[in-house]
Amino acid sequence: MRCPYCGKEDNRVIDSRPVEDNNSIRRRRICDSCNRRFTTYEKVETIPIVVIKKDNNREPYDRSKIEGGILRACHKRPVSMNQIKKTVDEIEAEIFDREEKEIPSAAIGEMVMSRIHDLDPVAYVRFASVYREFKDVETFMDELEKVLKAENGRKFMGLRK
Repeated sequence: MRCPYCGKEDNRVIDSRPVEDNNSIRRRRICDSCNRRFTTYEKVETIPIVVIKKDNNREPYDRSKIEGGILRACHKRPVSMNQIKKTVDEIEAEIFDREEKEIPSAAIGEMVMSRIHDLDPVAYVRFASVYREFKDVETFMDELEKVLKAENGRKFMGLRK
């Protein structure tokens, strides 16, 4: 590790601790040459995952695409960034737990759908309308009725106010 200030490689770790997500380590270092301190982060390198798109094209997995989709669905909804981050972390953990090198985008979409449904019903319908490519109002209404039935079931069981 080179010092970002003087470029020398002589430095040592003075403090190490896990980062909030427990997937990386924050290390506080001091340069033995110039005595300046700096911070580095180490993250476990995972198997590169390839996403198989609907048209059978393949592209590298990109966490920001999941996050962006959820952010758009939750726009102007009472969902915090912490909730969104936690949801994306859960989805990503599920993807990596599969231990497959390739995963269909449809499988990722279903993971998002199941998690976003618990996050916010309006965000769920927004995401579903794009993900499931609703062709007409009837298809949209069918999905909306499913959400309403689920919400009424939760109210009946005392899970929602």
